[in-house]
Amino acid sequence: QVHLVESGGGLVQAGGSLRLSCTFTGRTFDLYTMGWFRQVIGKDREFVAAIARSGGTTYYADPVKGRFTVSRDNAKNTVYLQMNSLRPEDTAVYYCAAAATFGPTAKYDYWGQGTQVTVSS
Repeated sequence: QVHLVESGGGLVQAGGSLRLSCTFTGRTFDLYTMGWFRQVIGKDREFVAAIARSGGTTYYADPVKGRFTVSRDNAKNTVYLQMNSLRPEDTAVYYCAAAATFGPTAKYDYWGQGTQVTVSS
């Protein structure tokens, strides 16, 4: 069974940076696409970024393009989300997730518990 644990969230001022980490255990990490999502209470969860198994391909939601970078270290079974130039509207609970396929229609079967990111203005 896959187990995902996020860390690195916190409170930051607008314009600041945070790096989220997500550790993966239970299966072979480099067989999975890894994605980041976020959710604000009362709103639907939204896609943020994803990275293919090898790390060679990434894609991002438009609101974070140019500010966020997703990466992975397959030797450490960890995926990262570097978030720069943070804005108050980035405030959300951030989740990492794992999928067996890659692309906009990938089905994410495994989810972490989430980490809160709060950006103050």
